[in-house]
Amino acid sequence: MKKKYDIVIVGSGLGGLVSSIILAKEGYSVCVLEKNNQFGGNLQTFVRDKTIFDTGIHYIGGLDKGQNLYNYFKYIGIMDDLNLKKMDEDAYDVISFDDDEQQYPHAQGYDNFIKQLVKYFPDEEENLKKYCQKLIETCDSFPLYNLRNSMDGYDTSIFSENAKQYFDNLTQNEKLRAVLAGSNFLYAGVEDKSPFYLHALSVNSYMQSSWRCINGGSNITKQLIKQLKKYGGETYKYKEVTKFETEDNRLVSAKIKTGEEVFADIFISNIEPKTTLKMVGENKFRKAFYKRVQGLEVTGSAFSLYLVFKPKTFKYLNHNYYHFKDSTRVWKAMECTKESWPEGYMASMNVKNGQGEWAESMTLITFMDFNEVKEWENTFNTTAEEADRGAAYDTFKKEKTEKFLIEVEKKFPGIRDCIQSVHTSTPLSYRDFIGGQNGNLYGYVKDSNNPMTTYLAPKTKLDNLYLTGQSINMHGVLGVTIGAVVTCSEILGKDYLINKINKELNL
Repeated sequence: MKKKYDIVIVGSGLGGLVSSIILAKEGYSVCVLEKNNQFGGNLQTFVRDKTIFDTGIHYIGGLDKGQNLYNYFKYIGIMDDLNLKKMDEDAYDVISFDDDEQQYPHAQGYDNFIKQLVKYFPDEEENLKKYCQKLIETCDSFPLYNLRNSMDGYDTSIFSENAKQYFDNLTQNEKLRAVLAGSNFLYAGVEDKSPFYLHALSVNSYMQSSWRCINGGSNITKQLIKQLKKYGGETYKYKEVTKFETEDNRLVSAKIKTGEEVFADIFISNIEPKTTLKMVGENKFRKAFYKRVQGLEVTGSAFSLYLVFKPKTFKYLNHNYYHFKDSTRVWKAMECTKESWPEGYMASMNVKNGQGEWAESMTLITFMDFNEVKEWENTFNTTAEEADRGAAYDTFKKEKTEKFLIEVEKKFPGIRDCIQSVHTSTPLSYRDFIGGQNGNLYGYVKDSNNPMTTYLAPKTKLDNLYLTGQSINMHGVLGVTIGAVVTCSEILGKDYLINKINKELNL
């Protein structure tokens, strides 16, 4: 590692890596620092019982030729080398409920989406058309969603429209409301806060086209780092930045836990904004801004089961399930009590090369309040710094695993007989490996009642500090990629970068 770079990026999540490639392509000397032993943030994978599992990326949308994420990935040079499997075109997601034997598909393609759901809601065709049109119009209101050469033109009323209220006004059919909102786990939906644009930006690209990463999302990380190195960029693991040094209104260096210090002209933080501000120093920001950021509410966290199946015992499913105990509580799954937990969950298959009819594994994710693991909050356990949280924590996980499996077996009768081994993660796992406060899944809660309160600009008041990642703009693979483009456009020029991307892609 050199002593000085043009740009130092702290954190190797998707936002940091995409930013690094864009800037390295422009001729900057770029260095990415990562505290853990694996790059990629939510793209990380891990192996249990010789089986690969994803940490956070279970499927990706918008990767058909010409679609938005395809274009962004094409520009940064990784699209052609990704190893992908397209999901079921008639049902990439399936919404189901304990109190209803029917299963409701979310299909790829707007016309197909309507066609598949009209079978179950024959009187709702017009409302389904309205819904799809609303998705398109909402996403089109964000210029960079479609690589348009404009950063302006937001209709601010979009930020204030509540998602649940939209569905309530769209149709009187309560089951259809539940089905359309059934994948709100994608953005940790909160009934009185989540704006409709958050729903639209989260689900629209999947409706365009849905894909799984063969052998896990770390394939994306490998391609990103390969491209970064192609342009002369550097990456370093086990380099936990603990403090930024400042002079006047600028950052001058990043101090690393190992005692090293690296200097740069520009710094981009791809880590939790609250942590970033603390590392810079409270006195370097306006009091009101610092207080607002530190007070932002984070989204919920999760408890996950990772099942390894015995060979040839459980059929591979080329779609995800979003399952709820009660169709009237689609917006309340996070509000469950200890007794009612879990009220809903996502089930997703992992896919491998040469995937046949039999599944190798399954990931099951449900919400969990951080308070459930608060007694162990001062313990930390990563591959870089391993530690044992103790017997009580192991007992807690076993009890939760059993309770979760009881619910899962209602949906998948006999699944226990297929299981070779079970592995778990809690909010502490997400916190330690991803770095978000309380192990949050998607950054900060977006609030339709106070939309600007949760807005964070990528350019800070310090002359050379920029922010990127899921807490800036949007979460998800597409949202974070677009966010990285926004961050880089602040450095390179807003019109310049979009014009260059469009020119290179012949758009």
